[in-house]
Amino acid sequence: MTDFWDEQGRRGAETASIDGREIRKGSRVRLSPRARGDVFDLALAGRTAVVEAIEEDAEGRIHVAVTLDDDPGRDLGEARFPGHRFFFALDEVEPTDDGPAPNTGAPRVLVAGIGNIFLGDDGFGVAVARRLAQRKLPQGVEVADFGIRGMDLPYALQADYDAVVFVDAAPRGERPGTISVVEPELDEGALMIDTHGMDPVRVLGLARALGRVPPRVLVVACEPERIVRGEHDEDLVGELSPPVQAAVDEAIPVVASLVAELAAESNSTRKAVER
Repeated sequence: MTDFWDEQGRRGAETASIDGREIRKGSRVRLSPRARGDVFDLALAGRTAVVEAIEEDAEGRIHVAVTLDDDPGRDLGEARFPGHRFFFALDEVEPTDDGPAPNTGAPRVLVAGIGNIFLGDDGFGVAVARRLAQRKLPQGVEVADFGIRGMDLPYALQADYDAVVFVDAAPRGERPGTISVVEPELDEGALMIDTHGMDPVRVLGLARALGRVPPRVLVVACEPERIVRGEHDEDLVGELSPPVQAAVDEAIPVVASLVAELAAESNSTRKAVER
């Protein structure tokens, strides 16, 4: 135990090397979190940041503490406040030049699959997201399975996405398996915080309260055949009904087409603003 505390009292590294390039406090980096990282890390992919410290844990692993270039609360990160100061491994950051990181110009679109895979047809959005994640998608398109993580998605929307497409099961009085594309309306006076509920309007309400909702929001909804409440263990159903399972195949090209349209629309808007 004495050796451990002696190690903790030792002065830590002031520099680190990444592909032969040295970084230290004040260096600029671009964030490239691993695919297996959590949703908060993935939401920061491609963002530029400033190194605040090079830190080493008890096992000798080096971590880079950073604050985001575009964080209006960056001074809080410098003061070591959580939520404004982030940690990444050396292979998750890329040194950049002194100037601002170049903008690729590719619109960022998030496809968010939501639902509970243990409540029968409620798992539709998750099934679609998992299928889409196996496909090659255009640059700037990200697919994430949010499941029932009700608080993660509003925070993820604070990243600079041009658009978001929710994929979810929603009873609308249609034939089971029917796919609908809906553009939700957000009640300006409503803010409902529910850590489990994943209703898109609730998610958007909280995202707006946090500071940002993407300019375009669409929902690809599937009419469920059976609604499972899950109030008792015997109610749990870990599979989709046949019509909803078939709708997963139908939803893949629908989402792909929407993503292409949203990207083109965002490109046109950007060019119009630049003129």
